[in-house]
Amino acid sequence: MTGQPFRLLHGGRIDRGRRIRFRFDGEVYYGHPGDTLASALLANGVRLVGRSFKYHRPRGIFSAGSEEPNALVELRDGARREPNTRATTVELFEGLEARSQNRFPSLRFDLLAVNQLLAPLFVGGFYYKTFMWPASFWEPVYEKLIRSAAGLGRAAPMADPDRYEHGHLHCDVLVVGAGPAGLMAAREAARSGARTVLVDEQAEFGGAILRERSDIDGQPGAAWLEGVLRELAAAPELRMFRRTTAFGYYDHNVIGAIERVSDHKAIPETGEPRQCLWTIRARQVVLATGAIERAYVFGDNDRPGIMLAGAVRAYVNRYGVAPGRRTVVATCHDDAYRTAFDLQDAGGDIAGIVDARDEPGAIGETARERGIAVWHGSVVSRAHGSRSLQAIEIQGAYKMPVACDLLAISSGWNPVVHLASQSGAKPVWHDALQAFVPGKPVQSERSAGSARGIMDLDACLADGIMAGRAASGAAGFEGDGLHQEKSPSISVTTSIVPLFHVEGEGKAFVDLQNDVTVADIRIAEREGYRSVEHVKRYTTLGMATDQGKTSNINGMLILAEARNEEMPEIGTTTFRPPFTPVAIGAFAGHERGMAFKPVRRTALHRWHERNGAVFIETGQWLRAQYYGHGSGDDVMTACAREASAVRRSVGLCDVSTLGKIELFGLDAAKFLDHLYINGFSKLAVGRARYGIMLREDGHVFDDGTISRLGDHHYLITTTTANAAAVLAHMEYCQQCVWPELDVAFCSATEQWCAIAVAGPKAREVVTTVVDGGDVTNRTLPYMGVMCANSGGYPIRLFRISFSGELGYEIHIGWRHGEAMWQRLMDAGRPFNIVPYGTEALAVMRIEKGHVAGNELDGRTTAADLGLERMQSSVKSFIGQAMATRDGMIDPARPRLVGLRPVDKDKQLRGGAHLVKDPLTATAEDSLGWVSSAHWSPHVGSWIALGFVRGGHERRGQTLVATYPLKDEVVEVEIVDPCFIDPQGERLRV
Repeated sequence: MTGQPFRLLHGGRIDRGRRIRFRFDGEVYYGHPGDTLASALLANGVRLVGRSFKYHRPRGIFSAGSEEPNALVELRDGARREPNTRATTVELFEGLEARSQNRFPSLRFDLLAVNQLLAPLFVGGFYYKTFMWPASFWEPVYEKLIRSAAGLGRAAPMADPDRYEHGHLHCDVLVVGAGPAGLMAAREAARSGARTVLVDEQAEFGGAILRERSDIDGQPGAAWLEGVLRELAAAPELRMFRRTTAFGYYDHNVIGAIERVSDHKAIPETGEPRQCLWTIRARQVVLATGAIERAYVFGDNDRPGIMLAGAVRAYVNRYGVAPGRRTVVATCHDDAYRTAFDLQDAGGDIAGIVDARDEPGAIGETARERGIAVWHGSVVSRAHGSRSLQAIEIQGAYKMPVACDLLAISSGWNPVVHLASQSGAKPVWHDALQAFVPGKPVQSERSAGSARGIMDLDACLADGIMAGRAASGAAGFEGDGLHQEKSPSISVTTSIVPLFHVEGEGKAFVDLQNDVTVADIRIAEREGYRSVEHVKRYTTLGMATDQGKTSNINGMLILAEARNEEMPEIGTTTFRPPFTPVAIGAFAGHERGMAFKPVRRTALHRWHERNGAVFIETGQWLRAQYYGHGSGDDVMTACAREASAVRRSVGLCDVSTLGKIELFGLDAAKFLDHLYINGFSKLAVGRARYGIMLREDGHVFDDGTISRLGDHHYLITTTTANAAAVLAHMEYCQQCVWPELDVAFCSATEQWCAIAVAGPKAREVVTTVVDGGDVTNRTLPYMGVMCANSGGYPIRLFRISFSGELGYEIHIGWRHGEAMWQRLMDAGRPFNIVPYGTEALAVMRIEKGHVAGNELDGRTTAADLGLERMQSSVKSFIGQAMATRDGMIDPARPRLVGLRPVDKDKQLRGGAHLVKDPLTATAEDSLGWVSSAHWSPHVGSWIALGFVRGGHERRGQTLVATYPLKDEVVEVEIVDPCFIDPQGERLRV
């Protein structure tokens, strides 16, 4: 036990045969497996662990669980640095590095403790009042000061290197909490055959049993617990999760839970996630979440060494630690006496018990028989000490100072109603308990044990059994011999008397972390903040990392006293997820970096990689932007080379990412007529047609080609980015708008690899790979479609071009795509064939005047794009009525135009505004904008597509393209949007 002066010689559930080395604020300490950081610090005599948020007052360990408001530390370092972690929940591991927070330069000597002298300025709501004047100080002075003072810990300076998983569970019965009631509920549900899940936030199952010395069924609690856990482990339909907190209860019995898979290790094992976020869907839920002890409020009640009585009992019985040398127990009920008895049995010095009740009864006599002084009818009124507790003052029937270094205090227990409240149940005030208990369930859940106010161990066990039976029965399962019994009623066996605040000298803290005092709450009430929700926000009561678990009830009681109202009239603040903090990384899971969205790769991706492709994200796909990796070519050089080669000879482009939707049915043509502005009923088999689809508001939704493969079989292509949206739109129209139509469709994007072959030599290349070889104008004219074979494999061949050159698209089965690509490359080698990427495709489509995503930005109509002649006047289609509104057909609307710089050496940029005079122009003077721009090797200058008000009438005029972000001003000429082959002769050659 060397170096652990407060470690008991015997007892606890720790492994005394092994030592664990750890550091706190640079000092080396030792603990044992089974310790938490808090218990190990206490064993080593470390009392001061942090500073409060506002006043930087010394703070010590207050509790033993996730309700801890004081002992917030920073764990690990570098990319794994984790701030604001409760030392009471951190399992000790070899090499653990922990640091205190919210202090400068050190924990013992904190310069910001000077804030205590400024306390009169920092009353409730001070931040609403202090920084109002002078207004000119806000940005240069006040905001900087507030930002530098805000926050407790430091975020990691680098990206988190650990993995986080997501999991989904479905079960018949979910039991939250593995204390006495939860274990019984899980056992009964598992015995019935119901699929059962048991989750508990601690590293060990057992809950309150782990901190008590109670006998159960005639045997020690530890032995009883081992037997129950053996039975549960053998249950075939039961899954048990340790280190797992149910943090949120949502609609339809959906519970969010976070499993800390490897937080108890310095670094996760290879392939092991740090945490897993579980989404659990349960038919029935049992909430056995236990209760949280509360202290009463008195002067200077924040000194290190003041702890909850139940927490002291936990450190003694579970961790083998005496948190102090000389202890006083302060209470108003029987339960806290057990802390004095257990500590005395462990060899501790009990100075006495301060009991607010006039007559403690039998439990007081037992204490006196043990030689423990009982100061009845008395309360603690003030604590003394600086960095640790040195003495307390007692007032009442006894009035005196008492020297001590540990005060174990309790004024009752608050059932953990958080999840029940999140489920929709309204908490109800229980006067005898002086606490809220769960109200009538709204969803398929029930609370059990101390979570619903039953504080007796035997009654908790019985209540858990009944809850497990009721839940499994409601889920449709009945085990052998199961029968309904009346559940125990809420019982108060500790003769509690109401006690939440003692008037006296010194600051009386309600919220220990945020330094909210009794005076702050009273000021808020006097200033008109009567709603408990408003008081919370005005004073920051319960807004800390513990979310008021140890402070809110006392705060509400003090508010009720100030308003002279009863607690039911005050109500509660809203219980919101998460119950305890959850790392943002756990919510993100794999969805970070390149995995933020699923990365989709085409069948040709590996070929592109091997041949120097530089990739770009389009939608969720990775597409080759250009080919030049390792050659020294930048994107502009590579783009010009590829585009010129296509114009001169032939090139290949991977267009597999275009959405492909197969449409079948007797009413397929009618369905398409309703979806698109132009008609498809008369489209011949073996022909394709360009189509425009509108939204209901008349704006263009998407464009693409529709090919008729059979009498009742069509293939629809969409833009890459809108493939999923178009499919969803079609599904909606089929199910809700025209359910009477005989149509069926499915996405076929991933089934077909699509390759575009473009350029004057495209026909020679395609001929060599098509069985039969006849792809002339006679057999496959422009916008023609044919089904053929290549090397015995079926293909679909389309005479379609997006480049403005003679072009074909070949669709072949996905797994044959790379073989087809290589055959085409081999066939085109005599013509110096090149692969070209999206950048070259973009410049060629701008040269041809084809619109794409930049032009189809949700604000344009078919008329804006110059495609108004496509709109049918003999059929109805989605968006038709809205597209004919006056504002949508106004000739003064911005229309598509081509743009060319007057000075060919000037660069154009997408997003630039088009104005007459850039020196006097304002945002209201903008005549339009540049939507797409690129250097054109064919034209020999930058060219662009854009939109200009009354664009058709402005051709030949000059405007100025201004790009304020780079202070660029370029004079441009408005021209036809088609820069190459306006008659389309190259397409039809």
